[in-house]
Order: sequence, then C-alpha cells, then structure tokens
Amino acid sequence: MSEDRPQLYLITPPAFETEPFADRLASVLDATEVACIRLALATTDEDEIARAADALREIAHARDVALVIERHVLMVERLGLDGVHLLDGARSLRKVRKDLGDDAIVGAFCGITRHDGINAAEAGADYVAFGPVGQTPLGDGARAEDDLFAWWSEMIEVPVVAEGALTPDAVARLAPITDFFGVGEEIWREDDAVTALKSLLAPLG
Repeated sequence: MSEDRPQLYLITPPAFETEPFADRLASVLDATEVACIRLALATTDEDEIARAADALREIAHARDVALVIERHVLMVERLGLDGVHLLDGARSLRKVRKDLGDDAIVGAFCGITRHDGINAAEAGADYVAFGPVGQTPLGDGARAEDDLFAWWSEMIEVPVVAEGALTPDAVARLAPITDFFGVGEEIWREDDAVTALKSLLAPLG
C-alpha cells in the first residue's frame, strides 16, 4: 500500500462460529494488507471470547497483524492480545493506558463528537474512531460528517479511523482525510468477504 492510502482495520461480527470465521478471516488477510483486527464479540461468555481470541490471535500474528479486543481490558494480557478498543471515548483511557503500559494499543470510539476525540487523544489514545460514516437504521441516525475527518486530519496527529455503514462512495470521499477504514459487517454479511472487500475499497485503486 502507498503511504498516503488509508490502511485497513478489520472488525469482527458481534457473533460468529469460531472455526468457520477463522477460515474466512485468514482468506481476507491473505488477499489484502491489513493493519489491525478488532475482536468485537457481543457475548459476555468468557470461554467463548477466549476461544475466539486464541484462534484469531494465531491467524493474525502469523501474518504480523495486530489483534485488539473490544472493551475487555482484563483479557488483553491474559490472552496475549495487542491491546483494547474502548467504547467510552476518553472516560477510562488514562487508567487503561496505565494498566496496560505504553506498548499496548489503546484505541477509543468517540462517535461523532470532536470534543470526545480530542479528550481521547490527549489521554493517550493510539487512535480515535468516529462513526457511523454512512446512513444506518441503527442508533439515532447521527453520522460522523466528512468535515470532522477533514478537521481532524489537518489539526490532530493521532490517527483516525472511519467506520460504520461504509460504502464505496464514502470510501472515495474519506480516503484523503482518514488514516484507517474500519470494515466489518459490510463484508462479513456477504458470502464472499474477499470480493465484497475489494468492491468496497475499489475507489482506492
């Protein structure tokens, strides 16, 4: 990938069967360059999360791809993961950074709010994610507008992730002003995730 092209940040579905999904993930990793994977399971079943993390860690680390887990700070070190993705902006970030140390990846989802993003960056986030960037029937309908990313890329050095309801049109618009595209259900809901990803990222050339 060229240095100015946004990198790919894969987000797992909220629920999946470990072995079939691990195979799908491996095929995507072998087809394109990926910077990071987020294990974003909705379940609170510790054993299920651990089994998924073990399987995905093996696949990711064999390809030099980082694997972070959503929310579960205490599981990062125990499962040999690379860091955590927080959903509460900057609220717990300073403590998490202190607990996990400087080498861990600590990212923060900050919705559509510049203020939350700035607070997370100042608290030590390695990246800040904004979204959704497209129209979705979920949530309250609010979107992270293009001008948020334009402002961020010009004013803030902390990398930014554009995620949620991505389309090829959104990819084309946001490519010059984001560091990462967070891609999840956009490809996993399709039978052929590799083809779906290529179509989604086609505007990048």
